[in-house]
Amino acid sequence: MEPVEGALEALGLQLPLMAAPGGNYVPYVRWGDLLFLAGVISTRDGQVITGTVGVDKTIEEAHDAARWCALSELATIKQALGSLDQVERIISLNGYVNSVPGFVDSPKVINGASDLFAKIYGDRGLHARAAIGVSGLPRNALVEIQMVVGVRKDTE
Repeated sequence: MEPVEGALEALGLQLPLMAAPGGNYVPYVRWGDLLFLAGVISTRDGQVITGTVGVDKTIEEAHDAARWCALSELATIKQALGSLDQVERIISLNGYVNSVPGFVDSPKVINGASDLFAKIYGDRGLHARAAIGVSGLPRNALVEIQMVVGVRKDTE
């Protein structure tokens, strides 16, 4: 088993099946040594994790939803590169949290994704980031993340 997938398995996690794009776009674009990943909304077992932090969801529930987003992005990376070990670096992550106006804890929520990348990739998983509260996401999703990944130079 590849090291990154072994790290996921050690955490009791597995990659979900990839959902089809919900519009006129592709799940990823490879440009040289960069992999641009489309945004993914929070899903678990094929069902959208919905809600609004501050109305019907807690920070902890949203944190978990962000982790599910990270797993979906990892599934996209595996499809694009054939192996999660071809990631040179997680470069950036933009996270969006469906929340009430004035919600100030979006960084705590998006840590659900950031913490997972740090656990499985170590320093290669540390990234630049934005964590933004929004008034709505597609399909009433609780969280959405979008990423840019650096690919090992020997990967075609």
